[in-house]
Amino acid sequence: MPTLIDLRRRIKSVKNTQQITKAMKTVSTAKFKKAQRLVLEGRPHWHTEPDLLARISRWAGARAHPLFNVRDEKRIQVIVITSDKGLCGAFNSSLLARTIEFIEEKAQRSQVNLVLVGKKASNFFRKYPYSVDRVYAGKTDKLGASELREIARHMMRLYTFRETDGVYVASNEFRSVLAPRITITRLLPILLDKSAAEPRSVAPDWEPAAPAILESLVPRHVEDQLCHAFFESQAAEQAARMMAMDNASKNAEELITDLVLVLNKIRQAGITKELLEIMTAVEALKK
Repeated sequence: MPTLIDLRRRIKSVKNTQQITKAMKTVSTAKFKKAQRLVLEGRPHWHTEPDLLARISRWAGARAHPLFNVRDEKRIQVIVITSDKGLCGAFNSSLLARTIEFIEEKAQRSQVNLVLVGKKASNFFRKYPYSVDRVYAGKTDKLGASELREIARHMMRLYTFRETDGVYVASNEFRSVLAPRITITRLLPILLDKSAAEPRSVAPDWEPAAPAILESLVPRHVEDQLCHAFFESQAAEQAARMMAMDNASKNAEELITDLVLVLNKIRQAGITKELLEIMTAVEALKK
């Protein structure tokens, strides 16, 4: 049975841990609100842009841009977006488990190359034989739109020059504070929604022409969709860490309550034992 001093030390240790988890929850809450605001403000643009692109491509022609051309997937690129740090529940493990299933399925008929964003992805894929083209780890939360656009441009160059036949993005999409949604989306080639592409009116007169507009709009669309996946992942990460730290704080409180109960029982047992010894001594003196 543990001694009183051992229990007091353990209770103090758990309380210190609880203070850390509460502080981490506060920090994650502040970061989550900022990331959530960025995602909610960007979603109207990110979600309506594919419909606009589909309509313009319909008017411009089926072969209006090389990034629309679908080829047999002999070589593919997979961009995996995780976090640098842990303590966020199953945020990384669930995504990586789903991603490795997807990659192993694709690897049966395609050569797979990886672009890894986040330390968790970098460490995870070290034990796998897949080629890694680029790694962005250490300061994932500091990645800005310029770095993400550079990654997107690199992917577009590879696809245009037929060095890859498909680009996929694996990430967590923020849906609610309780749990993110794992998504593996196809970034290239751009798959147009045929139902959205049907014009509802006469094609407009473009200035400049529709193909020229596509030359400017298509690269921007690819860059925006990659930024969309990254910023959704950032919001989901902070939400997952906030919930994980909240659960850790509640578990610490329950553990402290249990330890205090055990401490009081041991102390009461000690007091009772001492009283019995005193009463025994008194009775012995009376005799």
